Amino acid sequence: MSMYFAKKLPIPAEIKKEVPLSDTIRAVKAQRDKEIREVFTGESDRFILIIGPCSADSREPVIEYIHRLARMQEKVADRLLLIPRIYTNKPRTTGEGYKGMLHQPDPEKKPDLLAGIIAIRQLHQQAIEETGLTSADEMLYPENYRYLDDLLSYVAVGARSVEDQQHRMTVSGMDVPAGMKNPTSGDLSVMFNSVQAAQSAHNFIYRGWDVTTTGNDLAHVILRGAVNKHGNSVPNYHYEDLMLLLSLYGKRGLKNPAAIIDTNHSNSNKKYKEQIRIAREVLHSRKYNPEIREMVKGLMIESYLVEGRQDIGCGTHVFGQSITDPCLGWEDTERLILEIAETC
Repeated sequence: MSMYFAKKLPIPAEIKKEVPLSDTIRAVKAQRDKEIREVFTGESDRFILIIGPCSADSREPVIEYIHRLARMQEKVADRLLLIPRIYTNKPRTTGEGYKGMLHQPDPEKKPDLLAGIIAIRQLHQQAIEETGLTSADEMLYPENYRYLDDLLSYVAVGARSVEDQQHRMTVSGMDVPAGMKNPTSGDLSVMFNSVQAAQSAHNFIYRGWDVTTTGNDLAHVILRGAVNKHGNSVPNYHYEDLMLLLSLYGKRGLKNPAAIIDTNHSNSNKKYKEQIRIAREVLHSRKYNPEIREMVKGLMIESYLVEGRQDIGCGTHVFGQSITDPCLGWEDTERLILEIAETC
């Protein structure tokens, strides 16, 4: 037999009963969801930063990072909405390597999915309790979304998942913004097809249930750059790219046209310091063209306490440094947030 069934995992309702939410958390999330929705519907002109580590690898440094982010939120509250990246699932191009806290709540130990499910729920919960900031996570596995659906204020669908039917239909049942990234090929029609599907109603099988969804009017696009046939990165954040995006949105007739620009990945060729320059260029495009300003609602930025990245399993571990893609350090992050608040 090629698939070994080790043990049956608790369903989301059981995990939620084990790790319940307080009335305070529910109230905080409701208010944050309202504020974020108003940005995507155009009722608010605040600018969104979905910002944080490439992957949430350890509880202590992630919580420390979000505490710092919360202090920054107080300083820029009139201009910016900061949404922490607490990405607990890490897609792997080849299937090898660290797959995120869901798989390994301790990156130095063997995978433990049950412990991981509990750990990621507790991490998102602690972040809200201690900082008042609800967060974003990537929906790598659609069937696992229900473990966190009462905690998340933003969901991203990655470049390798955006063509998948189950991802699209699951997003159609969400009531929070969901960003659909362009695929690694860069084909924008694939991304727009995904948004159109996510904004539509569906009937399908989900976690063994016959479910019906009403469509998610806050589904939108994320530009993250592409990779050509030679394996070279092709950015798509330039002014001409944003004008093309405007044109494509105009032809589709989708609800709440919106875009988030990912400043890392193939847009920066994973040269993490380039995120600063890319953010500045996008802001310049928004300032130059009112239509782009209306469409581009925010940026996605990878940053952590310590810049760069490190390997795991080498005997030493730098507190708050990424173990996946390299990130901006806190000093650069703080300066960038303040700069964006002044110019957006």
